[in-house]
Amino acid sequence: MGEAEQHGRPGERPSLYVVATPIGNLADITLRALEVLKQVAVIAAEDTRVTSRLLTHYGIATPLLALHEHNERRAAQQLLRTLARGRSVALVSDAGTPAIADPGALAVRLAREAGYPVVPVPGANAAVAALSAAGATARHFLVYGFLAAQAGSRRRELETLRELPYLLVFYEAPHRIIASVNDMAEAFGGGRTITIARELTKFFETIHVCTLETAPEWLAADRNRARGEFVLLVEGAGPAAVGAAQAAQRTLEILSRELPLAQAAKLAAKIGGARRNDVYALALRLRKGR
Repeated sequence: MGEAEQHGRPGERPSLYVVATPIGNLADITLRALEVLKQVAVIAAEDTRVTSRLLTHYGIATPLLALHEHNERRAAQQLLRTLARGRSVALVSDAGTPAIADPGALAVRLAREAGYPVVPVPGANAAVAALSAAGATARHFLVYGFLAAQAGSRRRELETLRELPYLLVFYEAPHRIIASVNDMAEAFGGGRTITIARELTKFFETIHVCTLETAPEWLAADRNRARGEFVLLVEGAGPAAVGAAQAAQRTLEILSRELPLAQAAKLAAKIGGARRNDVYALALRLRKGR
């Protein structure tokens, strides 16, 4: 019997329960999650105001403790003291599964290192919900989460993902959605398919499939389309793109043995039909890797 099975009910042994909560619709919570939230000694929540609304809806009076990115270590120590007194605790985020693109991972690690069972109570997850409704046939996907907020850092991150063959899954906030999609079109090319999933499970839920080239125009056509929380699913690089990137790297490696870096990158770009800046960036990465 596994650890989660041994300690799957409050009261059997002090445990940290990692509890998934709804991403919008309050009905999307499991019976097991409600039982755990009622019976633990305290609930660590990313935003106690958000979690209070959920608890009030279900008549749960368990005390709340704030655990967010600015106090996670201090709050985690408080949770460990509660566990040491023989009392179980629960960890929740504002929405969905905790410790995934949200605070909580440090608290989970510290509890496990201290010898306490960490018990997942699965449920809603925005990325999986979007994937299930997108109709994407990709066998493999990469959940990247949130891109950098700063434009320059975000573009550099996208460049590192450009040649990956996996379906790419991003989270994005409304005030950055149009800028991020524009950056994706620039980095990946406008022909890739993107699924824009916003406000999942909520009243204004929208799932729209288009190309990266047309996505900014679709978002800008109605200001309501840029509101809410987003999951973006972007098609991965096709075999031709991956093959071209590999060919460019081979050409660059040969030329850079005989020529200065800038000249090698310029010639490799001409030979392969790639953008000079992209090949030069690759040349710099190769030189650092030597």
